[in-house]
Amino acid sequence: MKNIRFAGRKARWLATGIIILFVSSGCAKLPNNSNRVPTTVMPATEQTHLATLFVDDKKQHPDQSGFYLLDNGIDAFVARAALILAAEKSIDMQYYLYHPDLVGGLLADLLLQAADRGVRVRLLLDDMGLEGRDLTLFTFAQHPNIFVRIFNPFIRGSSRVVQFITRFGSVTRRMHNKSLTIDNQATIVGGRNIGNEYFAADPELAFGDMDVMAIGPVVDDISQSFDAYWNNPLSYPVELMSSQKSDPEALKRARPLLEAYTNQPEAQQYIKALNSSKFSRELKEDVIPFSWGKAVAVYDDPDKISAALDAKELHLATQLEPLVNGLSSEFLMLSAYFVPGKEGVEFFEKLRQQGVKVRILTNSLASTDVAVVHCGYAKYRKDLLRAGVELYEVAVDALPDSGKKQQVFGGASKTSLHAKSYIFDRQTLFIGSFNFDPRSVDQNTELGIVFDSPELGQRLGNNFDQQKNKKVYRLRLVPDNYGGDDVEWVRREQGVEVVQRVEPDTSFFKRLLVSLMALLPIESQL
Repeated sequence: MKNIRFAGRKARWLATGIIILFVSSGCAKLPNNSNRVPTTVMPATEQTHLATLFVDDKKQHPDQSGFYLLDNGIDAFVARAALILAAEKSIDMQYYLYHPDLVGGLLADLLLQAADRGVRVRLLLDDMGLEGRDLTLFTFAQHPNIFVRIFNPFIRGSSRVVQFITRFGSVTRRMHNKSLTIDNQATIVGGRNIGNEYFAADPELAFGDMDVMAIGPVVDDISQSFDAYWNNPLSYPVELMSSQKSDPEALKRARPLLEAYTNQPEAQQYIKALNSSKFSRELKEDVIPFSWGKAVAVYDDPDKISAALDAKELHLATQLEPLVNGLSSEFLMLSAYFVPGKEGVEFFEKLRQQGVKVRILTNSLASTDVAVVHCGYAKYRKDLLRAGVELYEVAVDALPDSGKKQQVFGGASKTSLHAKSYIFDRQTLFIGSFNFDPRSVDQNTELGIVFDSPELGQRLGNNFDQQKNKKVYRLRLVPDNYGGDDVEWVRREQGVEVVQRVEPDTSFFKRLLVSLMALLPIESQL
C-alpha cells in the first residue's frame, strides 16, 4: 500500500507540474515590438565596386537580369564570401537556419569585417534554430553597423515544446526564406541555409543543393522582399528578445573566437578557394559567364504566417500558376521534400493527359534527412506512377566524397537532396526555398526567382538525362502476387541494371517505423 500511495503522489506531482508548465506558458507573452525602427534598402549604390564591375554587362542586356548557378558547395561558399568582401554599403541576409559551425563562423567573421569597414549589416533569422543563442546574436548586434532581428520568435523563459502545443498554428509556421544581397547589386537565392552540410564541410552529411547568383533588376525585387520581412511586426530586434544588458566589451571578447575559425585545418580549403578558385578569379576579373533573361522574384507575403491558411492571395504558389498552366512539353522538378497529396496527384495526372512529360527527383528513404516527410510522400508513389509520372529518388551515395566538387546530381558518408528547383519546358526556371509539400504551400513563407533561360534550362535538363540512371533510382510498377502492383527501384551500376523490391539501403526497422508514421494524421504539417 505504501508503494501504491507513493506512486500516486508521484503521478499527482507530475500532473501538477505539467499543468503549471502549461499555465505559465500561456501567461507569458512576447515583448512589445511596436517601437522597432523601420529601415529599407540602401539607396544610391550605383558607384559601388559591384555596380561598376557589372555595369558593361548590364548595358548589353537592358531590362534583363544575369544568372549564375551555384550547384556545388565550395562555389556556393566562395560566392557568398567574395560578395561580402566586396560589400561597400549594405549586406542583407535572410535565412531559416544559421548554424554556429565552421561555415557559420567563417561567414560571421567576414560580416564583422564588413561592419568594421562601415557596411550596414542586416541579419534576419527565423527563430527555429536559435534556442540558447540570444546572447551570441545580442553580442554580434553590439556593433553599431550590425542589426539582428528574429522572425516569429518563441516566448523566452517558456518551454518551446509546450509552445508547439499552446501556440500551434503560430510557432509551427516558419520563415523558410534564404537570400544574401550585397549593395543591392548582387544577390544569392536558393535552397541553402548557412551550415557545414550545405557547403561540403560535414563529413557525415552532404546536401546536394542549388542556388543562383543574380545581378540586374531582379536584385531590387529581392531587396524589396527583404524589407517587407524586416519591417514586419513579426520581426523582433534581438535586443528585445535577449535579457542581456549592453556590454561594450562583449564584442571585443568575441572577436578572437570568430577569428579562430580561419585557423582551423578544415577551413583551409575554403580560404584557398576564396583566393584562387575559378569562380573567385572570374568574379575579380568580371568574366563570370552569366546567362541573361527576364526575371521576377516570387515570395510569400510575410503576413501569411499569421493569416488564415486559405488566404491564397498571400501565397507564392499562386504566383507560379501561370507557369504551370503554360506548360507544353516537360515539367522537371527537384524537390527535397515532396508530399503531393491527393490534389497534387490529380494535378500531375492532368498534366500527363495534356501531353506534358512530368519528371520528379526527390529523396529516397535512405537519403532523406527527415524520415517523417518521406512517409507523406511514399503513399502516393503508386498513384503517381500509374498516372505516368517519372519518379526518381536520390541514392544515398549519389555525391562524390565530401571534399570534392558536389553537384546536385552527383558528399560524405550520406547524401541528401536539398534543392528546390523547377524547370518549365527547359525554358524557364524557378530556384528558391519552395518545396512541393503542404508546409511550403500553406504553412511557411518561401522565396525564389523565376527567370527565362533556355541555356540553363537545357543544361539542367541534359544533366538530368545523363545522370538519371547512374546516381538515382528510377521507380517503376510491376505486378505483385495478389493481382495488384508493387514498386521497384532500378539503378545502373558499372553498366549493369540493378533492381530492388524494397526501399534501397534501409533496414527493416526503419521501413517499419516509416510505415507506422504514415498512419498518423500529420500530412498537413509535412
